[in-house]
Amino acid sequence: MDSKNVGFPEFDLSGKVAIVTGAGRGMGYHIALALAKYGADLVVCSRTTSELERVGDEIEKLGRRVLVQQMDVRKIPEIHTMVNETVRAFGHIDILINNAGINLPQWAVDVTEEAWDTIVDTNLKGLFFCAQAVGKVMIEQKKGKIINISSQAGSVGIPYRAAYCSSKGGVNLLTKVLAIEWATYNIKVNAIAPTFIETPLSKAMFEEKKDFREFVLGNIPLGRIGKPEDVVGAVIYLASDASDLVTGHVLLIDGGWTAH
Repeated sequence: MDSKNVGFPEFDLSGKVAIVTGAGRGMGYHIALALAKYGADLVVCSRTTSELERVGDEIEKLGRRVLVQQMDVRKIPEIHTMVNETVRAFGHIDILINNAGINLPQWAVDVTEEAWDTIVDTNLKGLFFCAQAVGKVMIEQKKGKIINISSQAGSVGIPYRAAYCSSKGGVNLLTKVLAIEWATYNIKVNAIAPTFIETPLSKAMFEEKKDFREFVLGNIPLGRIGKPEDVVGAVIYLASDASDLVTGHVLLIDGGWTAH
């Protein structure tokens, strides 16, 4: 076969507009910069403006346009404002990365209603209403990519995380429902489910709780905690044209944890 007639995957995101929630730090920060590096213009969202301004400056240094939006995903009117501002600034939305999330570790017998609501309202309810608001724009466009940042905790039980595991299990099934409902509009909806990823926050936790670090490493056949770059490659793949036949999938990046 002549190689000139072979279709090769395209990972270039030039001309695309991507929204990243929870972009001020941690995984959201790395995801936003990766999308910009591959050519996308960005809308970065977080509750903390100072963190977003730092991310925005770095995106501009990469030669991409950026819109900074202070937003709490638990406040639906703020989601609608963000989407309206995005359309006003860029005219379209190609990619949504639903990354904003929170965990408040507690034993199940100690979980408070306030903690449960904070976790579920952020990780599941907020994620859904971001997807819904952006989905309405993508339905009109007849195209789009939505990537929900889930967790291996949506597939396996992890002690001390009753509310968190519940929220991420919900994300996984919600991803499948949206993929089915919106396939007719050429909208692909997928999720990425990482294991524990080393960020400044998690690094401090592992240093304080050596026994928990041993528990985590004991469940990862590849023998190491994840790094941000382990996740961003999957984001670029699912955001790009290379994944155009992939929808309703939960991509585990867990070093083999769930292979047990």
